[in-house]
Amino acid sequence: MLAWRLERQFVSTPGPDPVSVARRLCGIQAQVASAAELAIAVRLGAAPRGDVGRALWQDRTLIKTWLMRGTLHLIPAGELPAYCGALGSLRFWEKGSWLRGHGVTAAEVDAIIDAVPRALREGPLTREELTEAIIELTGDGHLREALTSGWGVLLKPLSFLGQLCYGPPREGRVTFASPGIVPLPVQEAGVRLLRAFLGAHGPATPEMFDAWLFRGMARKAVLRGWFEALRPELAEVTVEGRTLFALAEHLDALAAARPVETVHLLPGFDQYILGAPRDLAPLLPTEARAKVSRTAGWISPVVVYRGRVAGVWEAKSGRPVFDLFEEVPEPLLTPAADRISALLAQ
Repeated sequence: MLAWRLERQFVSTPGPDPVSVARRLCGIQAQVASAAELAIAVRLGAAPRGDVGRALWQDRTLIKTWLMRGTLHLIPAGELPAYCGALGSLRFWEKGSWLRGHGVTAAEVDAIIDAVPRALREGPLTREELTEAIIELTGDGHLREALTSGWGVLLKPLSFLGQLCYGPPREGRVTFASPGIVPLPVQEAGVRLLRAFLGAHGPATPEMFDAWLFRGMARKAVLRGWFEALRPELAEVTVEGRTLFALAEHLDALAAARPVETVHLLPGFDQYILGAPRDLAPLLPTEARAKVSRTAGWISPVVVYRGRVAGVWEAKSGRPVFDLFEEVPEPLLTPAADRISALLAQ
């Protein structure tokens, strides 16, 4: 299965372009912009300057916004209606605990959700400009502190509803814009997203998919409905004693996949790690989890050998420095280090 994942995720076989990579991986986490760009570069075999920026700000073929697990992602613009259709069903912002934790009322959140699309009609706004526009439209000055603190938490519901995304930077400052989409109906969106996830990260259980989507917050009946609707396309497989679901069209490729003697260096927050369950021991040894999945949600850059995480690395003076958990052949590790160093230098 690991060799299959390496190929499906354009690690062992290069992808064609940034948008295709983002589509196949079901998005690229972009909390750290340099890590997102490196995740694309290692899958293209090169890092042409400006490709990701052009796709984001000029061609608008990539969209940057908060999605899975409430974190920033790069998503193909054409796929955003499906992501928002599925994630918009979570309605986490309606929970009393969430409202109390962020010092706002349900009525105030509804007012923000109503105001933001109107504020963005004339074009992108900086965070400060958007905050002032919301206050003017709602007449609620209390919102200023909540909107300007934290990680943009009060704007995340807008991203899930398909009403807000990042706009082109202005003089080094972040802007927000309207993506101009209509989310797909929940059932259609969820099935489409599930199919894409299994095509890149499967086999998986409903719980694995739910954890990737938003840390287990999907309504169980809705989640079951997505799997039931996709059932004609699914097959059951056994991995490490667990029954998982895979797309039936991939069964032959999964069965034929064999471990490959290759080494790959992947950046922090890479989908190869994020799309897999943390307890998948063949991928991530139990004793290594704490070094890969660290405090505050930080995911370390990893050394992958034969599809398995064999260590972590960090860049120092433009070269990777390793902390290996198991022996990795030097004749394979050195070319991988040279390759990532070349990408880091671009």
